[in-house]
Amino acid sequence: MSAAHRLCVLVPTYDNPATVRSVVESVRTYVEHVVVVDDGSAEEGRRAVQALGDGLLAHVVRREKNGGKGAAVKTGLAAARELGFTHALQIDADGQHDVRDIPGFVEVSRGQPEALVLGAPVFDASAPKLRLFGRKIAQFWTNIQTLGRVIQDPLCGFRVYPVAAAIAARVEGDAMDFDPEIAVKLFRSGVPILNVPTRVRYVPSAEGGVSHFRMGADNLLIVWMHTRMIFGALARLPARIGRWLLEH
Repeated sequence: MSAAHRLCVLVPTYDNPATVRSVVESVRTYVEHVVVVDDGSAEEGRRAVQALGDGLLAHVVRREKNGGKGAAVKTGLAAARELGFTHALQIDADGQHDVRDIPGFVEVSRGQPEALVLGAPVFDASAPKLRLFGRKIAQFWTNIQTLGRVIQDPLCGFRVYPVAAAIAARVEGDAMDFDPEIAVKLFRSGVPILNVPTRVRYVPSAEGGVSHFRMGADNLLIVWMHTRMIFGALARLPARIGRWLLEH
């Protein structure tokens, strides 16, 4: 891997003791370096993550209090930068993402290292209808912000960040609103967006699947985030028009 594209896998986790090890072991088939951020898991989850560090399977960072998925990813991006990585492939710890698609994501990112590579989910029959409806709400608001369907799925947590650009985006959201906010902010800053189809399976609780998405609260956070960003852009519009007139 070239110095211009030094990639690690970033796994944010909160209480995924039954799946986090298998996810890390699977991704290491394709990418050697893994950063796991434990977002304040309870004892069982904490032990599972610590065992990964003790076994030298991952660089482990522990957040003492649960701050949300976005907060965990921010911590992981900072750790990736400190470790010298230029890119971070984010993947969920619950096993819903198909690690066999990792080589395709990495290839696309290497070909255009300045881009944000986003997973465009191909769902199977395990996808709950309410979750699919929530994704449609997020997609609607994202399309308004990007003036078209530039981002095929703003919520998919399987993606490759250019680390420096992701940190510079200064995302406010710390929960599930983080994923769509950073995608929109990177788009607005001129970062190319590339969408890669990927298979997604919702893991049943019997297999250790745990979803921390709060249907009501997280959808409201996402709507509020888009509303805030849209009105913020409108407030800045007169100044931008003024600068354009002066330059022309």
